[in-house]
Amino acid sequence: MVITLSRHATKSRRGVRPTTLVVWCYVALITAGTVLLMLPISAANSHPTGQCAPSPGDMCLRTALSDALFTATSATSLTGLITVDTATHWSTFGKVVIMLLIQLGGLGFMTLASLFGLFVAGRLGLNRRAGARVEGRGMDMGEISWVVRAAVSFTLLVEFVVAVALTLRFHFGYEYSWGRAVWEGLFHAISGFNNAGFALYTDNVMGFFSDTWVLLPLAFALIVGGLGFPVLLEAWRHLKTWLSVRTRGQLPKRWSLTTRFTIKGTILLIALGTLMVAFGEWSNAMSGFTTGEKILNSFFAGVSPRTAGFNALDYADFHPSTLLGTDFLMFIGGGTGGTAGGVKITTSAVILAAVLAEIRGDTSVSVARRRLNPKVLRQALVVLAFGIGQVFLAVIAVSFLAPQFSTDQILFEVVSAFATVGLSTGITADLPVAAQAIFIVLMFAGRVGPIALATALAARPRQRIYEYPEERPFIG
Repeated sequence: MVITLSRHATKSRRGVRPTTLVVWCYVALITAGTVLLMLPISAANSHPTGQCAPSPGDMCLRTALSDALFTATSATSLTGLITVDTATHWSTFGKVVIMLLIQLGGLGFMTLASLFGLFVAGRLGLNRRAGARVEGRGMDMGEISWVVRAAVSFTLLVEFVVAVALTLRFHFGYEYSWGRAVWEGLFHAISGFNNAGFALYTDNVMGFFSDTWVLLPLAFALIVGGLGFPVLLEAWRHLKTWLSVRTRGQLPKRWSLTTRFTIKGTILLIALGTLMVAFGEWSNAMSGFTTGEKILNSFFAGVSPRTAGFNALDYADFHPSTLLGTDFLMFIGGGTGGTAGGVKITTSAVILAAVLAEIRGDTSVSVARRRLNPKVLRQALVVLAFGIGQVFLAVIAVSFLAPQFSTDQILFEVVSAFATVGLSTGITADLPVAAQAIFIVLMFAGRVGPIALATALAARPRQRIYEYPEERPFIG
């Protein structure tokens, strides 16, 4: 047995772990949202649900606990799956509560993810932190407050721009009153940037399938929110360096692997999703559309599965092969530290790089003249394995509880819940309460699970001080 000493081996850590703190923060937010949504003022007077009043003629105004909890979890986790119709079930107060849950959930996740990045960087040691700063990846711990302010400011800026574009379109294009246009523009801008997918229409945004001036602003919000704040921050720093008079003409800093993976992966997945929908639904779900409308909806349907949840097409009409391809896009998700869900592009890219390195017979995994730490590969494998395991077990459980639905439908809903996407074939509201409870767990785990797991793995305080003899089992 080989002994290897580590200076971290016996160093103890005390206090609340950040991963535990973020879980309880989200639990508290979901609990508060559930209570507010169960109030009589949150339900629309014209839509009786929940517990009925003793008198037969009285209106039922209280939302059932299961529906309120599901909606609060879906909004906070930025998913978008629903058990009651957002447009008709909730009052204006209830819709404002949902919008605030989306906003707080998105801001909280972006800032916490960025702060967790600082936390992990602070545990890597001075040498590695210095190397990270050279590549533009690291930030001093003193920049925490600046990171939070920057994340909040950028979020509000993008939401404002998209809200203005939608407001103008709703007012001048559909003759909404200014009050209604501002309200719907703001709601959908917040829902879009935070990749929540909640809409104020029963058919989501299917009524705007031919409107470029509605779908493209929403697509812009979805893409920017899904890139992740760390990537956006690095892009901003590069832009400032390029525009600065004092640094003009100098070679730009090297882009980090996180940014390279995220930007290239986003472009590739959007392109693949667009082609997949165009090929599979050109004469199916989009039959009767003009060529321009088919191209527009193929693009929007290629963007939305990356944890956005808006649908301008009816996914219940999709071909099974298109649904399966959408499952793949949803499971991967978007960028780390953003409002997107899934196992993240960086995780998938690291796994792919390891596979290609093994096929080539390389002794180490290298990308863009940078060698990946073996610990990163193991962490990516753990995140991927946990994601596959959750989806697999959930599909089995929901299939047992709701055998009337096909496996294609159940798999689609399960992946949508885990990846916090919100796209649906329309069966979520018809599932039994037990199956909906599984979705609640999936949505919560899909939002806080990957970053909490990755952070916990990267920041483990203790390491084993010995190694066992090596042995190679047969593979394949």
